[in-house]
Order: sequence, then C-alpha cells, then structure tokens
Amino acid sequence: MIQRIVTELGPWAWWVLGIVLLILEVLMPGVFLVWIGIAAIVTGALSLLLWEQTFWAWQVQWLVFAVLSLIAAVIGRRIVSARGQVTDQPHLNQRGQSLIGRTATLEHPITEGRGRIRLDDTMWSVQGPDLPVGARVRVTASNGRDLMVEAI
Repeated sequence: MIQRIVTELGPWAWWVLGIVLLILEVLMPGVFLVWIGIAAIVTGALSLLLWEQTFWAWQVQWLVFAVLSLIAAVIGRRIVSARGQVTDQPHLNQRGQSLIGRTATLEHPITEGRGRIRLDDTMWSVQGPDLPVGARVRVTASNGRDLMVEAI
C-alpha cells in the first residue's frame, strides 16, 4: 500500500505529507509537527532530485525522513528553548516573588515564627522573628505560599 501511494504520487507524496503536517500544526499548535513537516518537505526535495536513482526506494526514503525528523526536532527544540523572552513583567504569575521588598503591617502577630500580613487585597502567611500586631515588616523572600519577613 505504501509503495503504491509513493509510486503514484512520486516525490510529491512527501510534499503532500509535509503540507498536511504543517496544516495540522496550525490546527493543533504545539510546535512539534512543524519540524516533522519540514523534514517531509526536505525529503520531498531530495526525492525530486533522486527519484530516478535505483537506491532511492521507498524504504530509503522513509529512513531519510525518520533521520531528518529527529534532526529537525532536536534543532527545533534548541531554537525554541534558546529564545529567552525578555519581558517587562519578569514576575508575572509569580506573585510572591513580586512582593519582595514591599513593606506591610502585621495583622496577626508572629508567634513561634508564623503570622499574617495584608498586602493589597490578600492576607499572606509570613515567617519571621516573633513580633506584635502592628509591627512594620519588609518581605525578604517567598517560598511559594509563605513570605519571609524581617522587622523594619
């Protein structure tokens, strides 16, 4: 069946496969099918050049496609991951990190190392030295759900 499809479409079978994969990437974005689609198009270009050669059987074409797919996926992953995106909001979705350096007044005293402060519209659990209600504190770090504070 594969041999019949490849024989009937000739080298254009790879171009069709490449375009189908690129269309699927548009419909289901994930930045993966694009690299395999590019590998199929390159295999199609090689097929246009080598179609009349006796060694260019469909098995060799699939092997070349598989190798090119792996190479393209590795290169593509490096390209995508190497793009360090500079942003004007480096702490977006890291709210605790964005609070470092802010000051607040204790709403609940810090006893045994734990207390609560209000920053903006949120009550935060804090860890730090024992302090009474109303003491001013500065956020020094965030460990996920708790803020580390120090007296000011």
